[in-house]
This record gives sequence, structure tokens and C-alpha cells, in this order.
Amino acid sequence: MSEVLVLVDHVDGQVRKTTSELLTLARRLGEPSAVFLGPGFDAAKETLAAYGAQKVYRVENPDVDDYLVVPVVDVLAALVEQAAPAAVLVSSSAHGKEIAARLAVRTGSGLITDAVDIRAGGSGVETTQSVFAGGYTVEATVTRGTPIVTVKPNSCAPEQAPGAAADEVVDVTVSDAAKTAQITERREKQKSGRPELSEAAIVVSGGRGTNGDFSPVEAFADALGAAVGASRAAVDAGWYPHTSQVGQTGKQVSPQLYVACGISGAIQHRAGMQTSKTIVAVNKDEEAPIFELVDFGVVGDLFTVLPQATQAVEAGKG
Repeated sequence: MSEVLVLVDHVDGQVRKTTSELLTLARRLGEPSAVFLGPGFDAAKETLAAYGAQKVYRVENPDVDDYLVVPVVDVLAALVEQAAPAAVLVSSSAHGKEIAARLAVRTGSGLITDAVDIRAGGSGVETTQSVFAGGYTVEATVTRGTPIVTVKPNSCAPEQAPGAAADEVVDVTVSDAAKTAQITERREKQKSGRPELSEAAIVVSGGRGTNGDFSPVEAFADALGAAVGASRAAVDAGWYPHTSQVGQTGKQVSPQLYVACGISGAIQHRAGMQTSKTIVAVNKDEEAPIFELVDFGVVGDLFTVLPQATQAVEAGKG
């Protein structure tokens, strides 16, 4: 059975949920092999084994962790040549997509980004993508080289399957060209107590209709254990951080539940959330475009609707 390389997304050995999803998908294609870069392997090994990693390629070269993107590509390109995998799976973040694109060029391979499903088919690795703001579903397969695929978070439910997670240390020499962009400082992100936006199962977003007051949006999100997002209009107005922007030029999310509050539903925003499993909108404009794609819609002022919804959720917990 061919190996499937999965680039591990982690912080000091704390493996992100996206990696568990990728390992689950990798088992559809072959034998999952994790690629672990940086410190914290001892903390990560148990999780990688629990989700089916039969082998873990571990790189101890500090240069890989000290420079941007290209050293990771050096490692993956060397492993592609060594292992001849059936595919390489990477999380579909901005960082992951840059790595995947460079790897595809380096190895002369086909690249598919933002896949929402992946499976083995008669013609090789087959994927499903949601494109043009979710207006079309595309079935695609790579016809050249090793399939390089980035997968959107929340595309599948992680499923445990015991793996050996056999440790194999890989010695990769980082090229001088890869050392032209060095990481000079790392700072821990200020914790809000909410889940990471791109990985959250529930996202509550606010837009222009908040008039800059996100307190009802945040209160409802906290009641649901959700992440908080924002439209581009809200971000550009300085009402919420750019890191929370959902849309074509922000983060693309695909949660189980997406609640849009005071968001008109311009196509740029829809491009970032239309693959959500269930979509709910709260907007006082009954003609707002967002109502064209929702599963449930509430015509009303978010400052009236959300506090009542928050109260109902909290009462339900009792």
C-alpha cells in the first residue's frame, strides 16, 4: 500500500484538529505517514498514532523551524522523491497553500487547493471543491506527478484508527536559497477562550449591522462555544481584528453551523463561508442577499434577536 504524506500542523507538539482530519482522509488513499517538523514530537506522537499515522518522518534540523516556508518545501520534496507517495495532504491555510504550491512546482506535480472531500478513484486521487463562492461543485483529479492537495478544515470528522507512528528521523540539508527569509520573533497569540476560527465547529459572525458593537455577537458565540468572525466591512471599519475576517480576502471557514449577524451577504463574504453545513442569518433587511443561501433566516434587529437567542441557549444548558 502506497504512503500518503500528511504535513503535521502543530504548536510545540500540540496537534491541531486539521491534522487529525487529514490523517482520516489519508487512510482512504493509502497508508498515512506524518511529516513532523520542529520541537514537541514526544507530545504529538500519541495523537498521531491515535489517528492512524503508521510512520512519522521527523526532521530535527533547526533551520527548518527558523526560516519561512521554503525549508518545509525542501523537506517535502526530498520525501516525495524518497517515498514516492500516493499523495501529499496539507491543511488549506494561507501558510499551507503556499507550501503546497511551491512543492507542486518543485516536483512537477498537479495541485488542488481548498478540497472539501478526497477519495481514491479509478483515475487516481479524486477531489471535490466548492468554487466561485460556492456556486459550483467541481470534481477534479491530478494527472501529473504526485497529487498535492490542500484540504479545508472541517471537511470531515476525525476518526481514530490505531497506528504505529514509527519514528524515522530524516536528515535534510536546507539550501542557502531557503534561508533568505528568517523568522526573527514569535509571540503567543492572545487567548480569547474561543476556538480557532478556521477550525471551529460553530462560527458566529458580525457585519455592518453591528454598527461596531460586537457584544451581542460575542455573547451569543460564547453561549454556543463558538468562534467569532467578521465581514470585510466590519474589519475595514476597524470594529474587529483582520485575523477574524471571513471571506474571499479573509479566512475560509466550513463549520457545522455558521450564523451571520447583520451581514448583507455580498459574494466576497459568501466565498468564505458558503460550504458551511448549516447557515443561519439574522438581518433586519428582508431583501438582503444572505437570505438566498441560508437554511434558516430571521428578519429582525440583531440587537433584539441575539440577546433572546443567547438567553434561550443558556436556559437550555440548565
